Amino acid sequence: MDVIAEARRVIRMEAEALQALSEAIDGEFVRAVELILASSGRVVVTGMGKSGLIGQKIASTMASTGTPAFFLHPAEGVHGDLGMIMKGDVVIAVSNSGETEEVLRILPVIKRFGTKLIAMAGNPDSTLARAGDVFLTVAVREEACPLGLAPTSSTTATLAMGDALAVSLLLKRGFRAEDFALFHPGGSLGKRLILTVEDLMHAGGDLPLVAEETPMREALFVITAKGLGITGVTDRGGALVGVITDGDLRRALERGGDLLNSPAADLMSRRPKRIGRNELAASALQRMEEFSITSLFVFDDEQAEQPVGIVHLHDLLKAGIA
Repeated sequence: MDVIAEARRVIRMEAEALQALSEAIDGEFVRAVELILASSGRVVVTGMGKSGLIGQKIASTMASTGTPAFFLHPAEGVHGDLGMIMKGDVVIAVSNSGETEEVLRILPVIKRFGTKLIAMAGNPDSTLARAGDVFLTVAVREEACPLGLAPTSSTTATLAMGDALAVSLLLKRGFRAEDFALFHPGGSLGKRLILTVEDLMHAGGDLPLVAEETPMREALFVITAKGLGITGVTDRGGALVGVITDGDLRRALERGGDLLNSPAADLMSRRPKRIGRNELAASALQRMEEFSITSLFVFDDEQAEQPVGIVHLHDLLKAGIA
């Protein structure tokens, strides 16, 4: 057996199944979306075996994209978990054959609750398909499994149908990237869209600042003590007029002279880069990359002159922004 050829055959067959599924989308899909949008409750997804695993993914995707949803195991449902279903919910029942015993056993109870049912099956003449208020076909011409036994093309088709539903609902609800981030605060996307500069900045006693007239021997102590490799330089009114970095010190040493007794103003770089405290931390990273720097002084707003904090590249990396 040519392993590479076989792998390509499986992927090709599943791709063909998805293409056929795309062409089979019709008004029933629109009705399913409208049914869920009109409901006052949640989406309850149920299914057994491989269909159940796909159902769990469908429920998870919906829940993370603005459609409250959860998975109900049908076997557990007949032993008390049907109490999870509430008035106003919509049930999506998944079964390729449409005749899965555990799924069919909970249908009478679902109907008794008056709960709307979206049937997702491969057989339009099956018991499940006929019971549904809406029927979504996930039929495939054949499984990619050469024995025709293991669910392969059919589970791929069902997963794709679930994704199509979730994305259509997402768009209909006007769900935004910021909303997605709220449901994923621990992920990198959530951090990039939620964390602000203020959340990560060093402030108060951790803010490295010296006056223009401060001798460099004292400025060096501040740079070392604050551990950020930089200090801001302020005028008598507290306005930030410059910065001194490790790089500035190296260049001063190369020039020679009485470095330690020189005032900070003689070594500082003017027009330091800045950022507002309410801007996203991701914006700070972008600005650092743009100017090839590792720190930004933070201000209350664009017009403010006195810094309220400083954010360092290491803070962004530690927070998972990069």
